[in-house]
Amino acid sequence: MTTDPKLPFDPIERAGEIWSDRIGESRSMKLATSIMRVQQLVLAELDGALKPYGITFARYEVLVLISFSAEGSLPLSKIGERLMVHPTSVTNAIDRLEAQGLVKRLPDAADRRRTLAELTAKGKDVLEASTKALMAIDFAIEGLSDKDQDQTYALLRTLRSSAGDF
Repeated sequence: MTTDPKLPFDPIERAGEIWSDRIGESRSMKLATSIMRVQQLVLAELDGALKPYGITFARYEVLVLISFSAEGSLPLSKIGERLMVHPTSVTNAIDRLEAQGLVKRLPDAADRRRTLAELTAKGKDVLEASTKALMAIDFAIEGLSDKDQDQTYALLRTLRSSAGDF
């Protein structure tokens, strides 16, 4: 991530001050807004690192998930379930990855109603190279020590759990 500030002040902090003056307690608003902004910053950095490989972070996640499967393939429905995205998003991602030659669709021999996705040799190569690129930028998590990263993860995990994410 860039360290050059775009503004001479923190706009979320400023909004929090105005919120407090006009509406009330701003703690939750500032945190939610900060989470959303950090998501934008991290995703932009991750997508930038993946651009040379012709994939986005969303498609990278699909490749990783397939590579983690014991059988080397996953039903599209399972991909959506594990990534917690709508089936349409999975279909779109698989369509794009298939058009790039990174995955192939296969009929599920055990259940003809299901379609499986499997990495191609090219998909495995792109996954390996793109993973190295993401690791080289520490997945865009700059400015936090290992301890801070662990604590932040634990806090966000608690928030996800309380929201019923798992």
